[in-house]
Amino acid sequence: RCPVSSIVLSAMLVVANVMGAGMIVPQVARLNRLKTTEGISAAWIGVGLAMNLWWVGYGLANGLWGIIPVSVVAFALYLVMAAQFVALNGLGSLRSCARGAALLGLLPVPALVLSGWPTAGLVVGLCYAIQFAPAALAAVRSDQLEGVSPVTWVMAGTEAAIWLVYGFHQGDAALIIGGGGGLAMSCLILVRLTRHVAARRAVTPADELVLAR
Repeated sequence: RCPVSSIVLSAMLVVANVMGAGMIVPQVARLNRLKTTEGISAAWIGVGLAMNLWWVGYGLANGLWGIIPVSVVAFALYLVMAAQFVALNGLGSLRSCARGAALLGLLPVPALVLSGWPTAGLVVGLCYAIQFAPAALAAVRSDQLEGVSPVTWVMAGTEAAIWLVYGFHQGDAALIIGGGGGLAMSCLILVRLTRHVAARRAVTPADELVLAR
């Protein structure tokens, strides 16, 4: 590998860590400011908690040190968001969070027990690929998306794209699958948010009066 490619790769890892750790910050700030969880999936938060723990384990097992810092920080920020969600919606909202964590969080366990980290890593990558699916589904289903931060999903898409490229460079199938799926889900959410904003801007003052009645 040439020195230039190593430098570029190192820079990409730095950006991926910043984006991955920072993507939750705008969402946390938006929840704190607007006090609304409209359009946000509690299951997504639970899945995020579980998947980041798995990436820490996968990184330690395979010497992929670049994914460990972002996973640790992201896990902590998902915890903050879970606390905000409970504060706004009550303890009952933890059920959806727990279901999300269990649904995907337990999937890699049989692969890890039976075949070790190589196979478990593929399952973790697949789970990461659909990690944002609950958030995407909530965004598609809801007409109230005020609680969703666009900045979070721009950063999430950027991070996923970098892990996709990094996975190809390292020949790591887990990162390729995870990065590709994360990028697709982030783009889906951003398209939905763009259409939502465009639809709201298209509403005339007369329409707003009719809707308000």
